[in-house]
Amino acid sequence: MRYWFFLFIAIVLEVAGTTSMKLSEGFSRLVPSVLIFLFYGLSFAGLTLALKRIDVSVAYAIWAGLGTALITVIGLIYFKEPATALKIISIGLIILGVIGLNVNGSAY
Repeated sequence: MRYWFFLFIAIVLEVAGTTSMKLSEGFSRLVPSVLIFLFYGLSFAGLTLALKRIDVSVAYAIWAGLGTALITVIGLIYFKEPATALKIISIGLIILGVIGLNVNGSAY
């Protein structure tokens, strides 16, 4: 269970890093620019720890898929990006894919 916690933390940190990218305004703001590297470094560390017990094919897909879904939601809510039907359906498909990987049972 501890390795799933590491994966969850890695996802949250990856989303924080991506959000910092947007807030950095092309590296023109110092604090968000520094946070990009801090959050991504910690995210990769968490992902690396998760990979000790979770299959790489499962862990990476969940990390990337849920990270993408979460950053899309943040874009829609916080950055007021347009919510199209295709975006909503695509997020649903990502979540279904993550569920499918977990049902597969290949992870510890």
